[in-house]
Amino acid sequence: MNITLRQFRYFVTVAEAGSVSAAARHLNLSQSAITAAVIELEESLGVSLFERSSRGVALTPEGHRFLASARRVIGSVADAVHALRAEPQALGGKLAIGVTPLVAGYYLSELLARFARSHPGVDVEVTEDEPRFLEHLLINGEVDVAIMVASALADRQALTTEILSSSRNRVWLATSHRLAGQDDVELAELADEPIVMLAADRIDDALREIWMRRGLVPRTLLRTSSLEAVRSLVGAGMGVTILPDFLYRPWSLEADRVEARSLRDELAPVDIGLVWRRGLPVNVQGQEFIEVAREQSLVRNRRVPQAQRTAI
Repeated sequence: MNITLRQFRYFVTVAEAGSVSAAARHLNLSQSAITAAVIELEESLGVSLFERSSRGVALTPEGHRFLASARRVIGSVADAVHALRAEPQALGGKLAIGVTPLVAGYYLSELLARFARSHPGVDVEVTEDEPRFLEHLLINGEVDVAIMVASALADRQALTTEILSSSRNRVWLATSHRLAGQDDVELAELADEPIVMLAADRIDDALREIWMRRGLVPRTLLRTSSLEAVRSLVGAGMGVTILPDFLYRPWSLEADRVEARSLRDELAPVDIGLVWRRGLPVNVQGQEFIEVAREQSLVRNRRVPQAQRTAI
């Protein structure tokens, strides 16, 4: 078995871009070079990592499992390079981190693991709570820095944010759904569909405003804080939903397939970012955590350009 870091990087880029052509543009390489590298990787592993179609590529169950491992490998290499370049220093003290329940499952574990490897002497305390309470803790100085949906802050004057990733909204529906054969969908086409609404991190509030601005009243089947409940109901064909891509997984717990289709309507993306109190200097532990988060964002090819950082 001869697997290279180059194959890992190409695979991760294709998985996150959703197509070989988009990955080729991102990497500034030919599609044939990326395709060959991914096929070689699949042959070495003895499994198919992607399902290929005219719409692009989608990860197989094996591909999903391998993606997590590939990201850890790339992250470990980046950590090793950083350790050689950085001045050695022993950092101690405490760091109070806040995170919302929805974001915790998708960003926290890898980020905390990388920070712990870089600064094992720091005592980290994590508080998980709803966005409004986390904002309260940040403003009161009880939490040093939080990871949350930064595009839906309530108190924009008191907080500063740095975007780590921006995720577009798409429609989730069952493979058997009448709209699954389309490449994209209009919001008006969903007005008569049962909607499964995820009530977490103010995502439901933002979507309600979008429906209202278009003069549409959704048929809400269920409002739930459980992402798996949303995924299961959609996969079973009981309804559809609109959610950001960072939450998308193609399989429910019941092994039902969940498809995602683009929206023709212009919807603002969901931004995940670091948030801290405006005007209050972040302690050295928090500054190091922010730097590790930036590095992780770069490794995963998700960081927005410098000019798009927002201080709100």
